[in-house]
Amino acid sequence: MRAIRVHEFGPPEAMLLEHLPDPSPGPGQVLVRVKAAGVNPVDAYIRAGLFYKRGLPYTPGADASGIVEATGEGVRAFKPGDKVYTAGTVTGAYAELCVCNEGQVHRLPQNLSFAQGACIGVPYATAFRALFHKAKAAPGETVLVHGATGGVGIAAVQLAKAWGMKVLGTGGTDKGMELAAYEGAELVLDHGDPAHMEKAKELAGGHLDVIIEFLANVNLGADLSALGPNGRVVVVGSRGTVEIDPRELMSRDASIRGMSLFNATEEDLRSIHAGLAAGFEAGTLRPRVGRELPLAAAPAAHHAVMEEHAYGKIVLAP
Repeated sequence: MRAIRVHEFGPPEAMLLEHLPDPSPGPGQVLVRVKAAGVNPVDAYIRAGLFYKRGLPYTPGADASGIVEATGEGVRAFKPGDKVYTAGTVTGAYAELCVCNEGQVHRLPQNLSFAQGACIGVPYATAFRALFHKAKAAPGETVLVHGATGGVGIAAVQLAKAWGMKVLGTGGTDKGMELAAYEGAELVLDHGDPAHMEKAKELAGGHLDVIIEFLANVNLGADLSALGPNGRVVVVGSRGTVEIDPRELMSRDASIRGMSLFNATEEDLRSIHAGLAAGFEAGTLRPRVGRELPLAAAPAAHHAVMEEHAYGKIVLAP
């Protein structure tokens, strides 16, 4: 099979397309023929050696969708021919075949394409955990998705809207801002505008209940000043350090909550994917594919996923 391999941590060009023997599933495992693989910022961080380091060499990627090729001993939930998506893999998703533990595999909703299925694992699970497990967001609250145009941002907008929240978003391009509005944000602000947080606060009636933050090293200080009583910021992403004024937290009984999907327990993940399945079946959740690229274009995909102006999810098609 063809697969992307990383032999040393470094720039996107450290990823090489190679031919490898086809893998086989062991007990409790599922072999999936990959039709689409999702590209996430965390894939780029791992490839660069910044955190969540992997043993070398390895094949990147956790999110994929495709068809079950074979199952190992003891697998009861899936059979060859089933259409599935993955939320984690054993051997890596940037490949024509990948091995997953049975618990990492989920049935692909009938109304979704393979490309859409590759958008589910990290983006929707991250957004769900940030909103519901960490922020404890509730219907009627006002949520700002600070970076609403990428894969996780769009998922957060759709989830918050479906749960009865007032949703505000930010974006960096007209195209991205239009997308966030189309997906359910009532108002979308240009995060390049120095006054955008003051405008968000005004539009929220004086305060925000929840902020989902993807660039905390730039935005966290301003986020805190826009929160209302008992407001919560959930930090999903950051690219450096930041200085804040703790009095902004004290005066509001507010809180900052860090989140990594890697810390989710098996129970957390069962809850997340049960909730997502209901949303996909009801049509309230709709993965948005921004770009489809061939497997050999993985380096270009990693450059693109780290660009400031995100638009939907990038997927690779083996």
